[in-house]
Amino acid sequence: MRKGWAHSQTCIERHNNMIIDHPLLGPRDAREFVYLGDASLMNRPDWKDENAAEQFYEYLYLRTNTMGEHRELWYHEHGDRSWLVVTRHTLTHEITKVELARDLGLNVGQNK
Repeated sequence: MRKGWAHSQTCIERHNNMIIDHPLLGPRDAREFVYLGDASLMNRPDWKDENAAEQFYEYLYLRTNTMGEHRELWYHEHGDRSWLVVTRHTLTHEITKVELARDLGLNVGQNK
């Protein structure tokens, strides 16, 4: 069985001019970044909860793959090594929002 070849996990080879507007550095080429998955992974379940096993199963294995806006984690590998949460339309690749993941993580921690 032969495997197909793709430039990246997000299959953006047709959109090789995708620009991510980094909050600190300004517009950057998407090839400087590594896509790392769904940004909801930042909201990890509490392992002390009574149904923690079920929550972690859903957290690890159950994902929706809907068309439309999606919040994703991107790592600036060839730059300042920051983590970003990018809101991107999965069909058009249009980016509507870019935030530093550390700022969102701090906000999540303050709410607990």
